Amino acid sequence: MTDLKILKERESQVHRNDLKAFHMGCDTKSAAGSVSQRACVFCGSRVVLYPVADALHLVHGPIGCAAYTWDIRGALSSGPQLHRLSFSTDLREEQVVFGGEKKLHQCLTDLIDRHAPAAAFVYATCIVGIIGDDVDAVCRTVTREKGIPVIPVHSEGFKGTKKDGYAAACKALFQLVGTGETKDISPVSINILGEFNIGGEAWMIEEYYQKMGVEVVSVLTGDSRVEKIKRSHGAALNVVQCSGAMLQLAEMMEEAYGIPYIRVSYFGLEDTAQALYDVAAHFSDHPEVTEATRALVKAEIGAVHPDLQAFKKVLKGKKAAIYVGGAFKAFSLIKALRYLGMTTVLVGSQTGNSQDYDLLKKMCDKDTIIVDDSNPLELSTYIMEKEADLFIGGVKERPIAFKMGIGFCDHNHERKTPLAGFKGMHNFATEVYTTARSPVWQFAPRFGGH
Repeated sequence: MTDLKILKERESQVHRNDLKAFHMGCDTKSAAGSVSQRACVFCGSRVVLYPVADALHLVHGPIGCAAYTWDIRGALSSGPQLHRLSFSTDLREEQVVFGGEKKLHQCLTDLIDRHAPAAAFVYATCIVGIIGDDVDAVCRTVTREKGIPVIPVHSEGFKGTKKDGYAAACKALFQLVGTGETKDISPVSINILGEFNIGGEAWMIEEYYQKMGVEVVSVLTGDSRVEKIKRSHGAALNVVQCSGAMLQLAEMMEEAYGIPYIRVSYFGLEDTAQALYDVAAHFSDHPEVTEATRALVKAEIGAVHPDLQAFKKVLKGKKAAIYVGGAFKAFSLIKALRYLGMTTVLVGSQTGNSQDYDLLKKMCDKDTIIVDDSNPLELSTYIMEKEADLFIGGVKERPIAFKMGIGFCDHNHERKTPLAGFKGMHNFATEVYTTARSPVWQFAPRFGGH
């Protein structure tokens, strides 16, 4: 390793891929003092539930929690925009001392009367877990009074990691699943889990399935509607994209309703094509679906392949660092970069598990740095050691790239460009190509003056 003095508690979470066995220390709380890039339990629940566009999202806690997650996903809606409003009970000292249940009830009833949502999610934050408000009881009361589902989300930030927030969100969504009508749903039908419609990607993916002859019952949760979630148990298959966020919901639906699930990725040509073929294979008794899928994949790849080959001539040999939320995205990014002739010299995630890191080890070249729940000091040190040309991450990683004078690609919550699907791969490659060709690098010769 480099001369960086890693915190002793983190030594098992930073490894150099030397093709020898290593056990990644993961699925643990962040080490104190490491300034983790990972978000809290509450944030994890918000990023999953936020895109349900016709639901009310009320944060029960101090105003800072709501401010922290205001418009956090950037998820697009084809209709309602209620999810983009940030509501909070704004607990103050009086409620901390005497309890905030009365204020929660008042806020819920006022907001439901004003906005007429199809459902309401109530997020319990750290302070609520400490003072002991009975959020479940208040939600049950308002459900009876207003006649809509009012669902508690037990997402107290101190309870665990971001992954525990995903679990809390899945449990909340599961309270809606199975409460709607399933008649008229095609036997060739799916739910898409873990797609959040950042940049409109859910619409692109739904269009692929429409061309294949596959009905999409519900997207969980990009551009989602409460009524569609309620009838999602009528689908024949769950297709799970962001496995870290929504795999638990797929498992719950399989146990309760017998719906099988498959794990896919829509990032990169290879994984997008495989995702569509895997869905078609599930409906193998409908050969017309397979035929339509082949035609679709051939046409879509044919449309973007020439440009990608031109980009590859410039990008070949460039080096990238990847740090993302879920390891499944990292898998696809490594493949996509390799398709463009680039190598991955650093890769890590916030929520990966042991199996994810075992696969990363096999996918990565020798000497690649593999990290779990990393921090800015580690990331910047290894980026310099490996002389990376590009850093792919999210909003919290952007300043690291800017300060170091290397290219950055936002592959997380705040981007506006769709990066999923075949067109998304073209958009991604275009962004990487234009970044590498920017004249600004004459002042930062890491890019070789291109």
